[in-house]
Order: sequence, then C-alpha cells, then structure tokens
Amino acid sequence: MTAERINPPELSPPTGFSHAVVATGSRLVFLAGQTALDADGKVVGESLPEQFEKALDNLLTALAAAGGTPSDLARVTVYATDIAAYRTHAPELGRIWRESAGRDYPAMAVVEVVRLWDDQAAVELDGFAVLP
Repeated sequence: MTAERINPPELSPPTGFSHAVVATGSRLVFLAGQTALDADGKVVGESLPEQFEKALDNLLTALAAAGGTPSDLARVTVYATDIAAYRTHAPELGRIWRESAGRDYPAMAVVEVVRLWDDQAAVELDGFAVLP
C-alpha cells in the first residue's frame, strides 16, 4: 500500500492519529472488532491498558493473517466503555500502539459506548487496511 498521511496545518496537531489517509493499493481488508479475548474466548486483562494491548494484538494478528502489516492500516475505530479512563491512560495506550504498530498512524476515532459484546470488555478496535 502507498499511504499518504495528511495533517493540514489548519487543524489541531494530531497526537496518535492522522487526520486523513489517502491509501492506494489493490486489496481492502476489513477488520472485525477485536476485544481482549484469548484463544479460549475469555476476556483477559484487568486494566484498560492490558485490554487495549490484547485487543490491538488481536487486530494486528487478523491483519497479518490477511497478509498485511500495521503500516497498511488506513482506519481504526476504538470503542471504549469509559472515555475518561481512556484519556487518563492515553500516554500508556500511545506507547503500546507505538511498540506494536509503529508511528505510521491511521485515521482514527475513539467512541464511548455503553457496553461491548463481552460484559468484561473495556475496549474494542476495528478498522480497515489497504494492501498492495
């Protein structure tokens, strides 16, 4: 994929995301929402950062199985059950993202939701990627 990340100077400087991503490639990969489920289907991690790390790992595992890499991500949506906790942990979540996915940030949004499919889940990530 060729990805051009666009961050216009008229908008506030992005932190941990890109305002727009122009992606060119030949394959679209739509990634289902991933929570902190282990291979047995149980939510793991007590804290939001622990769950975020596992959910991101699950998302990147699905992407890799489709032949993609983190730099192929064009869009990711984060669904959090507690936006205040997400803001509190933002520096740690950013570190986890950078260690797992690098610094080529996709277009992103964080949305607060009442609950997720699994009652114990605090965060879910979905998105799409464009592969060469």
